[in-house]
Amino acid sequence: MRKLSAGAVGGLLATGAMSVVMLAGRGMGLMDEQPPKRVVRALLPGSRHRPKQGERPLALLAHFGFGAVAGSAFALATRRASPSAGAAYGLAMWLASYQGWVPALGALPPVSRDQPGRQFVMAAGHVVYGVTLSSTLNRLGPRP
Repeated sequence: MRKLSAGAVGGLLATGAMSVVMLAGRGMGLMDEQPPKRVVRALLPGSRHRPKQGERPLALLAHFGFGAVAGSAFALATRRASPSAGAAYGLAMWLASYQGWVPALGALPPVSRDQPGRQFVMAAGHVVYGVTLSSTLNRLGPRP
């Protein structure tokens, strides 16, 4: 139970750090709307291409919830994570999501056909997520 909660806390903090990268990428004009909003929009009833009432708070909840669950999964799978293992985990999540289930929902095109700016921002954001997650888990975990 301790690993699950440490992973959830680490995942929440890591999602916050990743969100900073995503907001910076949007501010620099490297991508348009935030991907979590596009995913939630695609899941809500109606056109997946038109804004929907309540999508912004739902996207925030979904993004942080996904990050917490993914953090718990990583915590359960690792004993003492290195930053490189965290970065690899983040990149694997990015590839599985943005080349797999996100395009399957029709929320965004697959990485192989997406805007280069968004590809860069999202890959970098997921590396930041993984490194932050592993660092947080190592601080919260038991000391050798």
